[in-house]
Amino acid sequence: MKTVRIAGVPEHFNLPWHMAIEEGAFEERGILPEWTDVPEGSGRMCEMLRENRADLAIALTEGVVKSISEGNPVKIVQEYVSSPLLWGIHVAAASPYNNEGELQQKKAAISRPGSGSHLMAFLHAQNLGWETENLGFETVNNLQGAVTALTEGSADYFMWEHFTTKPLVNEGIFRRLGDFPTPWPCFVIAARIGLLQEQPGLVRHVLEVINLYTEEFRHIPSIDRTLANRYGQEVADIRDWFGKTRWSQGQISTDTLENVIDILYHLKLIDKKMPPGEFLYP
Repeated sequence: MKTVRIAGVPEHFNLPWHMAIEEGAFEERGILPEWTDVPEGSGRMCEMLRENRADLAIALTEGVVKSISEGNPVKIVQEYVSSPLLWGIHVAAASPYNNEGELQQKKAAISRPGSGSHLMAFLHAQNLGWETENLGFETVNNLQGAVTALTEGSADYFMWEHFTTKPLVNEGIFRRLGDFPTPWPCFVIAARIGLLQEQPGLVRHVLEVINLYTEEFRHIPSIDRTLANRYGQEVADIRDWFGKTRWSQGQISTDTLENVIDILYHLKLIDKKMPPGEFLYP
């Protein structure tokens, strides 16, 4: 058995991985997967890859691009979810703010610098015509940290995936002022260059397994109820999410990468533009 350490957020997007692990699909290929839930998100997962604490990560496209641009020895081996991520813009239930425009020059909660919640706050601000140089941030590590920060007032708003935060909206902990979709496919699978150099066949087998599961995922009987029960969601919300979500079994396009690179560079979130091919494996 060859061990592969996989990191991902504890969210409904990654149920195909858990099903493949629980059903022994990787072990049939001689692979022992070690999964780690990373509620802190993409910034933390990129750190884990850099620190050789993970071999593969299912992370946000923009987070991986930023990390590689900063010298992280990582490559994108495949697009994972080809649809955009729908970021909800949240405030505390008792917040005085009632629309997105009132959040200008207010403090955003982010999981960590370089995370999706950090990068999307810049992109959202640009979309509304705000001066991005004036954005303020409070690092909260994870969703529970954001609940604390917004409730106690150390941050004013928080951007996180719409359906993951929907239970908090339903419970009256957060109010959602709007949604902001990413202008690109939301998740990619990233791998350490060391793993790709030493065991390229292992990575190929992992991708073959997960691609089989994502191809069949939405056709599994009662999968909407399984997802709702496992992730504490309403069935109607899961069905809405399914209607917006598409998994991929191919590599992300260079045109898409160029768009991500251009926007991150324009927002001064990366210092240089690298050719799209330098982000990809092979």
